[in-house]
Amino acid sequence: MRIRKLELGERPPMELLLLADPSEDLIKEYARIGDCYVAEIDDESIGAYVLMPSGTGTVELKNITVAEHLHGRGIGKGLVLDAIRTAKSHGYKRIEVGTGNSSIGQLALYQKCGFRIERVERDFFIKNYKEEIFENGIRCIDMIRLSQTL
Repeated sequence: MRIRKLELGERPPMELLLLADPSEDLIKEYARIGDCYVAEIDDESIGAYVLMPSGTGTVELKNITVAEHLHGRGIGKGLVLDAIRTAKSHGYKRIEVGTGNSSIGQLALYQKCGFRIERVERDFFIKNYKEEIFENGIRCIDMIRLSQTL
């Protein structure tokens, strides 16, 4: 697997990014502001993430996604660890990530990669998404914010 930053003018892999965030408008906005990284095997995009500056010395890891047929193979963990290394190499001192209260697997993954729960943004998904989101039989309502010092 090779992970590379998209070149200026190169389109983000929207079909992959929509797997992790159902709002195309939000994806376009943070992909425009941040840097999109794509994981490839044999020139096929299999995963992606976006790093978006969010304050002095802080970067937010947005939209970590892996093609559905490749779930459970450690690719997501590889993407998160690559994002942490990339953020450090760019001089960031802190990295943040947010996920839904219903995203049980993602919450476990981020904590295994060194993130700690920092706060809860109540009703985030009700306020920011038109359609209800369900994962693991749980309605996604609140944003769980995690961070780590680099």
